[in-house]
Amino acid sequence: MKKKIAILGSTGSIGKTLFNLILREKKNFEFSLLTANKSHKILLKQAKALNVKNLIITNKKDYEILKQKTNNTKIRVFNDFTQLDKIFKKKIDYVMSSISGIHGLEPTIKIIKFTKKIAIANKESIICGWNLIQSQLNKHKTEFIPVDSEHFSIWYGLKNYKSKDLENIFLTASGGPFYKTSLSKFKKIKVSDALKHPNWKMGKKISTDSATMINKVYEVIEARKLFDINYKKIKILTHPKSYVHAILKFNNGLTNVIVHDTTMKIPIFNTLFLNSDRKLKTNKVDIDILNNLNLNNVNSKRFPMIKLLDFLPDNHSLYETVIVAANDKLVELFLNNKIKFTDIQKNLFKIIKKNEFQKFKKISPKNITDITNLNDYVRLKIDKNNI
Repeated sequence: MKKKIAILGSTGSIGKTLFNLILREKKNFEFSLLTANKSHKILLKQAKALNVKNLIITNKKDYEILKQKTNNTKIRVFNDFTQLDKIFKKKIDYVMSSISGIHGLEPTIKIIKFTKKIAIANKESIICGWNLIQSQLNKHKTEFIPVDSEHFSIWYGLKNYKSKDLENIFLTASGGPFYKTSLSKFKKIKVSDALKHPNWKMGKKISTDSATMINKVYEVIEARKLFDINYKKIKILTHPKSYVHAILKFNNGLTNVIVHDTTMKIPIFNTLFLNSDRKLKTNKVDIDILNNLNLNNVNSKRFPMIKLLDFLPDNHSLYETVIVAANDKLVELFLNNKIKFTDIQKNLFKIIKKNEFQKFKKISPKNITDITNLNDYVRLKIDKNNI
């Protein structure tokens, strides 16, 4: 029997990688749903390639175009996620949630009840709304697997352990394009410079987040929430080779070092095929890299973003939404050449230290609206202050 699956964000890098993996095994799978924001051409091409009957595209203009192109076909096109009950009559086997940004949270939460297993690649959803996601996972008895290479590695390394068995988690950071750049040159960094990641091919937003290293702060927050481990036990190490993805130090004296090639194909493949007889062809273990891992503590002068960890409350709070929303807006301004690279960090700290936002450390999100409203407010505040 074919496994029924869905991809939220099928036209992005994670979605495309999964789609291409399944394309080779299409006799074993049936797509129940594919979604995108704007890329109607890619979405339609994917639908035709694997005979997908249900599509969601959220941009109004692209929706109208796609609706017209699918006239007189059996493909149903929707403009939002309010009609999932018309698409799913019973639970499907697997969903990949890879819509980027805070706007990926609502679709993720809404689709949980319609699937047996969900793999989540969206950092912001976990950072801002993990308590809401976890509630739905428990309510509908849906299995969860993290997709980020670091968190998948931790999840996999914990299969024979529990979080209470951990003494420390070490997350690795490549250092991005500015690992060796002279500090005196940081004020002259251009957008094109920030997008030149030495190891990973990523979009503009995540590439910039990697360059400032706020992406690693996000991953610490994710690890805290996903594995219920105190912030003090989570460490960041720079590792330019991006070969080691996580190090788990257990309180029984053992340490797991999880390594794999610099490709998201490996965690994505395993969220779907783990414990099956499927095999993924990868490179041989690189002894040269293992002999020269070059793991070091993070230089906070070079990457001051890691000081954000000193501001975080230990509970699930709306303060994380303040950080994500402010960073999203500031990175947007940088990518549009409205502010300097160094202004991202400088203005972010200025914003999160304001009294009106400090209060959110003590407030937990009760619903998606709490998060989206605060996200919109923070972004508007930055616009009005002409930062």
